[in-house]
Amino acid sequence: MYQRPVNSQGEIIAVKSYVFQAELEQDEDGRWSAWIEALPGCATWGYSREEALEALKEAAQAYLEVLSEKGQEIPTDHTVQTIDAPVVAVTL
Repeated sequence: MYQRPVNSQGEIIAVKSYVFQAELEQDEDGRWSAWIEALPGCATWGYSREEALEALKEAAQAYLEVLSEKGQEIPTDHTVQTIDAPVVAVTL
């Protein structure tokens, strides 16, 4: 059973996980482009599909951190899943 994380004072720490649908496309030169439609401007590339997805994960993390620091809402649409718990995502 999942138990919410708590800080040293016993207060519950809010944890929210976001799952974004990624778009991938192989370019003519063999590189892979990756982007998240729900996060305008969040796009990367890699020499392999896996490299492009890993770079996209890092870019999305930075994107969301900046939004949070600025007090802005995290975009959500039908391609975004929000879970009030920590998650591990695996892409095959």
